[in-house]
Amino acid sequence: MPVYVYKGFDAQGRPKGGTQDADSPRAMKAQLRRDGIFLTELSEHAAPSQQASGVRRALGGGFFAARISSGDLAVSTRQLATLVSAGIPLVDGLVALIDQVEHPRLKSIWAEVKQRVNEGIAFGDALGQHPETFSHLYINMVRAGESSGALDIVLNRLADFTESQAELRQKLTGTLIYPALMVVMAFGVVSMLMVFVVPNISKIFASRHVALPLTTQVLIGASSFLRDYWALVLPGLAGAAYGFRRFIDSPRGRPWWDRMLLEMPVFGPLFRMVAVTRFCKTLSTLLGSGVPLLAAFDIVKNVVQNTVLLQAIEKARDCVKEGESIAAPLRRSGHFPPIVTHMIAIGEKSGQLEQMLGNVARSYDVQVDARMRAMTSILEPVLLVVMGGVVAFIVFSVLQPLLDMSNLN
Repeated sequence: MPVYVYKGFDAQGRPKGGTQDADSPRAMKAQLRRDGIFLTELSEHAAPSQQASGVRRALGGGFFAARISSGDLAVSTRQLATLVSAGIPLVDGLVALIDQVEHPRLKSIWAEVKQRVNEGIAFGDALGQHPETFSHLYINMVRAGESSGALDIVLNRLADFTESQAELRQKLTGTLIYPALMVVMAFGVVSMLMVFVVPNISKIFASRHVALPLTTQVLIGASSFLRDYWALVLPGLAGAAYGFRRFIDSPRGRPWWDRMLLEMPVFGPLFRMVAVTRFCKTLSTLLGSGVPLLAAFDIVKNVVQNTVLLQAIEKARDCVKEGESIAAPLRRSGHFPPIVTHMIAIGEKSGQLEQMLGNVARSYDVQVDARMRAMTSILEPVLLVVMGGVVAFIVFSVLQPLLDMSNLN
């Protein structure tokens, strides 16, 4: 069905505009008349889905298209916030932003948003047409800023929030990338030893008819299994990983996995800190942007990715809706640290809930950073010890029979 762009006035003389689908221009005009809109301009326009597919084709397809990272979005949000805070009209600010953005896909999305705003659609609604790029929180904060007339303030808050989230993601990635590389390298070295080195040495032992110790027998058995059944081992590992992924994504497996993450001996407290930081920072940003408390809780639910904490937040929202405080149900859940619920309770009593949530988020940011640095410093020697132990086992299992053979000679 064709999509038409229209401009006109309502019965009170206020300008109206937007996009709407209809079977024909005549049907479009009749529909607008029924809605009480006096038409001044009407033109056919490509549907958003067609535009998006055209953008994807231009970028080489959906899979190969450049991914928009949280860092890219944070930079463009900061640029737009600076432009709007300087008193530049929104459309002119979007034009200037498009000229500055280097990411091709993000540039095309901002161009579509600018076009929709030019047609009379609200800025938040224009962002809402790209949910794959702009989160539920992002869109609702912009809508709150538009309705309250404080879009510049909200954009600055949103820029701070997106930058902090991008920084947190980079910290987590930077913490895990080195141990992951070490594990991959260790797996590669051990696999080469097991597939190429150990079989040649086992032939020597077989030709000499030497009685092999248990460790050597285990090593040769594992090497033979990997060499003879690698075509089954690799698909089996891939299938197990895929099955586990499907399980933890299921309604039954997700709560179990999220609970396991929070209860892990070393990583559990870190995961809890990250989730609590995200909850406090998001709720503080939303309240400071003028979003009502219950609506803010609905948005926060989409930000906290742990289902265990999500259930606690949903129960807290229901209790707040019935007139109870925020801190009490969070404290009863047992999933939020006492210092967090205590500061939230103080913020509610003093009327400074937004500031208290921000203080908690900043405090936990520092603790998360310190704990990640400590974990990195601990993981490196632990991985080295494990890798050294595996290599030492292989070397010991090979050398012991060789020494026995030399003693016999």
